[in-house]
Amino acid sequence: MKEKIEQILAEVKTFKAENKDALEQFRIAYLSKKGALTELFTEFKQVAPEMRKEMGMRLNELKNTIQTIVDEQQKQFETTGESKTDLDLTLPVDAMSGARHPLSVVREEINDIFRRLGFVIADGPEIEDDYHVFTALNFPLDHPARDMQDTFFISKNPNENKPTDVLLRTHTSSVQVRAMEANKMPIRIIAPGRVFRNEAISARAHCIFHQIEGLYIDKNVSFADLKQTLYHFVQEYFGEGTKVRFRPSYFPFTETSAEMDISCNICGGEGCNICKHTGWVEIMGCGICDPNILKASNIDPEEYTGFAFGMGVERIAMLKYQINDLRMFFENDLRFLKQFENA
Repeated sequence: MKEKIEQILAEVKTFKAENKDALEQFRIAYLSKKGALTELFTEFKQVAPEMRKEMGMRLNELKNTIQTIVDEQQKQFETTGESKTDLDLTLPVDAMSGARHPLSVVREEINDIFRRLGFVIADGPEIEDDYHVFTALNFPLDHPARDMQDTFFISKNPNENKPTDVLLRTHTSSVQVRAMEANKMPIRIIAPGRVFRNEAISARAHCIFHQIEGLYIDKNVSFADLKQTLYHFVQEYFGEGTKVRFRPSYFPFTETSAEMDISCNICGGEGCNICKHTGWVEIMGCGICDPNILKASNIDPEEYTGFAFGMGVERIAMLKYQINDLRMFFENDLRFLKQFENA
């Protein structure tokens, strides 16, 4: 038996499989139930007691050696592979198919314009608390925006004087609050992001949409600074000659407040369902920061002033690409999306 073990050991140490099939045949010949090792272990039962310890050690050594050879050569085939191909896998790939979503294109274009004006991108959580969405922005406890018809609440605690509601943010103004809390002056940010409101879905509204809001706080910031910033954005994005008008409005977090309209480039000012047949389309709200929201973030309104603005990305995209139904941005219709492959 000793001679058989030494003979098999010599054979297996010189074995080199050419492919996976040859390696499998080797494994079957030695390690299977009908293989050489099984026969040796059967023969081991007849070995004299005084020889069993030595023969047992030699058998286990042989088994471990064969198993190691199988494992190592198996790893080699898995790493290098057996098949050969005429393809050069190091060559660069062709341009990727597909296209960016139109909302992504518009968002980046808007971001780039404001970056050139010195604004930086800021981000914040989509699941927010009542304080950052409402309270810090000067919303009274009885403001309609706190009601269920506008806001998606995750958990609601209406019985406290200081609500601790958790909700999906209704605007990216909450990012502005977090920027003010950092209290690093001056502040010049834009906050792009997805927002949520409990609204009926139609050609002009959706329960999910995207905003880009801006905030600039420094010493001696005026409404003239706000108007010049937004005039520059409109002329650069929509083209020179685009008409602009400001209308007085109300927002809890700005005073003075305004809504800004531009001439509708879908109908050329003649009237359509997007501009409600007026020839004008509202693209954003804006205004001078209310002193109360500065105080809430420990910013001295006697020393600092600022302005804020916010626009809907879908509205800008509809004007740019002359799309008359907002729902098309969310339906993932390939016929629609393929139109933006070169955008």
